[in-house]
Parts: sequence; structure tokens; C-alpha cells
Amino acid sequence: MKNQATTLFFGLVLFLVASCNAPEKKDPLSLFGEIDRSANPNTLADSEKSKGWNLLFDGENTTGWHGYNMQGIPDCWIIEDAAFTMTTEGGGESQDIITDKTYKNFAFSVEFKLTPGANSGIIFQVAEDPKYKFPYETGPEFQVMDHENWPDKLEDWQICGANYAMYPPKTKPYKPVGEWNQVLLVVNGNHVTQILNGEVVVEYEKYSDEWTKLRNSGKWADFPDYGKFDEGHISLQNHGTKVWYRNIKIKEI
Repeated sequence: MKNQATTLFFGLVLFLVASCNAPEKKDPLSLFGEIDRSANPNTLADSEKSKGWNLLFDGENTTGWHGYNMQGIPDCWIIEDAAFTMTTEGGGESQDIITDKTYKNFAFSVEFKLTPGANSGIIFQVAEDPKYKFPYETGPEFQVMDHENWPDKLEDWQICGANYAMYPPKTKPYKPVGEWNQVLLVVNGNHVTQILNGEVVVEYEKYSDEWTKLRNSGKWADFPDYGKFDEGHISLQNHGTKVWYRNIKIKEI
């Protein structure tokens, strides 16, 4: 009986320690609701500040961002109408920008607006290292795309809101070209939720059997470090077409 009681005691201690170390579980849609849509773009409302949100872009300068594997911002990125955007210059080298800081458990909010046939993405858990040419070699991607005007046939995991080359969107709540879309990306431990315009479009558990099968059977089979990192930079992708990003905010959870 004594041994059994001791085992139960230490089991309880381990459970409590694990519970204390686990990230707080919050409803992702409630986090989406914390963003004050009535506030001026690229500002933080008092209610957002009180809930722990931080601004990652003020609409005037590029502080907090740099080009992938480089110092400073690539020339193809500009600030236009108080939004991050890119010229349509493409190239063999990465022209993506990433946050200076790395993040592990977070809610990332941003608005984007597309031009016809535009293609971009929000890539997260990105490792920055010269041995990689592009952020997508390591980080999952929230697909940002005008798939309706894309000239080629697309897979369902390529359309707007998808977790690129992994999970297609459950719904298609994207807005027409020229209108602002609202994104919330929530990474809470191994649980990832992608929200577009207030609707959950993708939800998955990293390292699950399903995730592992998808990761190993498709495009990422040729990228051994894809999905390998649980903490990393957040990237905005330049795919050679024009997209605007503004109202970029983050809350570590």
C-alpha cells in the first residue's frame, strides 16, 4: 500500500509540473475577437494593450523586420499606403522578410489585400540559416493567394487559407481582390489554428499521425527540415506578385 501511495503521489507531482509548463489553452476565435477592428490601422487600442498584444509594424518603418539570411530589408519591399508591400521583382534567391525575433507559442494577426493573380504566404516556425535558401524549407505556410485568377490548375491545398502542401481550407471565407482580409494564426504547443475573416480554415496537431503522414508523403518529403522547429521567425513571402500587409500584431501565449 505504501508503494502504491508513493507512486500515486509522484504521479500527481509530475502531472502538476507538466500542467504548469504547458501553454495556456485559449479558444483561438476568442483571440481573434480581441483585435479591435475599429482602431486605426497599424495602431494598438488600449483594450489590445491590456490583453498583451504588441505591434510588429507601425506603417512607417521596417523596424523589427529583415530580409531572410541578410541584413536590412530587400529593395523589392516598400511601404506603400501604410502597408508592407513588394514590387513584382522575383528571383532565385529568397526575397522574403522575417521578424527579428523568434516565437514559440503565439497569436499572430495581420491583414492582407491582393492584386489579381497574386501569390504570397505567411510562413512561421522559420529557421534562419545560410544552409537554407528560403523560409518555406523549414516553416509551415498560411497560403495567401488569389487562386480564382491563377492561370494554372491548383490543388485544394494551394488555395487561399490553406496550410500550403499540407491541409486544404475547411471553408473559403476569403474576400474579393482589392478588399482587406483578416488573418489570425495561433500556435499553442503542437496545436495550430488558421483563421481567415473570423472562420477557422485549418486546424491540426503537429506531430500527429495524420500530420506526419502528410509531411512525409508530399512536397515536403524532399525537405528534411520542414516542420522540424517549434520556435522560429515569422515570414512574409515575396512570390513575385503584389500583396499588401498591414495591422501586424502578435501576442505571446
